[in-house]
Amino acid sequence: MLATVLSSALLGIDAYIVKVEVDVAGGLPAFSTVGLPDSAIKESRDRVTAAIKNSGFYFPQTRITANLAPADIRKAGSAFDLPIAIGVMAATNQVDPAKLENAMILGELALDGNIRGIQGGLPIAITAKENGIQNLILPAENAKEAAIVEGVNVYPVASLSEAAAFLNAEKEIAPEPYTRNTDEHKKEHAERHLDLLDVKGQEHVKRAIEVAAAGGHNLIMIGPPGSGKTMIAKRIPSILPRLSMDESLETTKIQSIIGILPSDTPLVVTRPYRSPHHTISDAGLIGGGNVPRPGEVSLAHNGVLFLDELPEFRRNVLEVMRQPLEDRRVTISRAAASLTYPANFMLVAAMNPCPCGFFSDPNRDCKCTPNQIQNYVSRISGPLLDRIDIQVEVPAVKYAELSAETTGEPSTQVQERVESARQIQQQRFADTTIHANATMESKQIREYCQVDDQAQDLLRVAINQLGLSARAYDRILKVARTIADLDQNPNIEAVHVSEAIQYRSLDRSFWKK
Repeated sequence: MLATVLSSALLGIDAYIVKVEVDVAGGLPAFSTVGLPDSAIKESRDRVTAAIKNSGFYFPQTRITANLAPADIRKAGSAFDLPIAIGVMAATNQVDPAKLENAMILGELALDGNIRGIQGGLPIAITAKENGIQNLILPAENAKEAAIVEGVNVYPVASLSEAAAFLNAEKEIAPEPYTRNTDEHKKEHAERHLDLLDVKGQEHVKRAIEVAAAGGHNLIMIGPPGSGKTMIAKRIPSILPRLSMDESLETTKIQSIIGILPSDTPLVVTRPYRSPHHTISDAGLIGGGNVPRPGEVSLAHNGVLFLDELPEFRRNVLEVMRQPLEDRRVTISRAAASLTYPANFMLVAAMNPCPCGFFSDPNRDCKCTPNQIQNYVSRISGPLLDRIDIQVEVPAVKYAELSAETTGEPSTQVQERVESARQIQQQRFADTTIHANATMESKQIREYCQVDDQAQDLLRVAINQLGLSARAYDRILKVARTIADLDQNPNIEAVHVSEAIQYRSLDRSFWKK
């Protein structure tokens, strides 16, 4: 007898419907799975067999064939355990096949019949809604994230016997309540972040990260060890604009498919902050694998990717970031599949000015030779530096600032100004794919970054006399546009250009061409 169970599989950050066709026919006992399954799916026959028997159901000693359609797409993971088991039971009349017509089923089975969580509950629920499937049977730990999708009845099940009883109308299971709440979404965002109030001194650095956050500019901080670079970087998400609901859903989908979404967090409400170690591989940073999975640049989507000790990263690892920084997405091609993941992140980097870390520090002697310093900073290539708009020095904090009782502004106040500046940019680029000033191209720079004669004179001095490279010209204009937006000024004035030039001062100190 043949039974068909609707299920789903992941492809990138989205899901697609898979029909699990189970045929129980006469012949010698055998259990085969076809439809381009990976090793985890092939091993499901042992889990399914043990779970059915240990749950007190009949397992047929005949030939069983499970087909995963469409059969031309490779499938991975253990989420097909439950639909295959239900298919076997439906084919042997232990589950009513009529109940399977408008239901999608997923779950990993333990040998005792209990159901374990899966990856990608949210994109699977979205696919169910898009295809008009009203009922979704999932492991209990995935139910909350799936219930974010309105219009789908999400039924949490804890065991195979519970799922069978529900399908046979022997047990009632209340659907997981719809959990999306915009007010709670905003409240949780405000409560979870570190605050700029914790940072003593470094007022010019705080201003630099405010400008960077307002325009979506990439930022690099250079300073001696212990000057607070990492501490400041961790607080950048607290001043970024609040996640919109669409951004929250997209960020949640990425964390869901990679399996790092906490079971008690159905919706990501804070900007991601990723800080990979400098020993990371290029596949770990960009993504990869036989079936491509997202890397750190995608996990940082809509948030911050912080690279500490930037020169310590392998050069080939840094170079593969150039395309995601430019395109705001990353395409990974493998023999099995070619997938595109979003990668719209704000790059924040930190580094010491020299191998010992104390070059230009007035309180410590630097023991590095000029060649050692130049070799150290030149580990960062020009093309990568081209994509970093703001460079800021972070000196060691003085004792007077550390011991002072006065504090700066809280993150909430800075965030209000940043959001106001972003609203101006959204209106400016409403009819384009550009999301912030940092992603302006030459056409938009010519249109929106017009400056007066006084500002042009400042730019001429910066390029010709201060030793700034020609590559800094467009970035100065983009940063100046952001500074003007923070001032709610439609025109870029000389004072805005002057401040923007200060954020390129390291060009002449380290990367002068």
